[in-house]
Amino acid sequence: MQKLKLDELNRVSIAEFKEQEKLPVVVVLDNVRSMHNIGSIFRTSDGFSVEGICLCGITAQPPHREIEKTALGATQSVSWQHFETTSDAVVSLRNDGYEIIAIEQASGSAMLNTFEPAKNKKYALIFGNEVNGVADEVMKQIDECIEIPQFGTKHSFNITISAGIVLWDFFAKLRL
Repeated sequence: MQKLKLDELNRVSIAEFKEQEKLPVVVVLDNVRSMHNIGSIFRTSDGFSVEGICLCGITAQPPHREIEKTALGATQSVSWQHFETTSDAVVSLRNDGYEIIAIEQASGSAMLNTFEPAKNKKYALIFGNEVNGVADEVMKQIDECIEIPQFGTKHSFNITISAGIVLWDFFAKLRL
């Protein structure tokens, strides 16, 4: 077995990416502090061809070299917009027909493995701040909450890991 060369990966161009069918998901970053985390989520969002990213509050915006270190150009392919507050993003997304889902540990949350996204819906997935999670005021606005099952001594994943797990799960359930 040999690793594929770059020209064998059949990568689409940025123009082709912008035209291809997208996973009906928008990623919402609620006051994410780390620019490396932001860049990694751009890259993961490109990999699963999500519709876009909402950068909210203090979440840094491209162009920025610290975001690009991990985004590796995905800020050029993935559509994004900035909102002053995550609540503003939620209102806008709800008006556009998205179901609003927080990725958080909360009472009444659905476990990711049991959640079945509907093929005819659009989803806004909110990932919270690295220390405080999804803001309390935002939790009051959501339609549903999904939790990633965990079995170790720690009770959280890094936001980039959480985004990768959840986006893969939605991609697998909606596209595969």
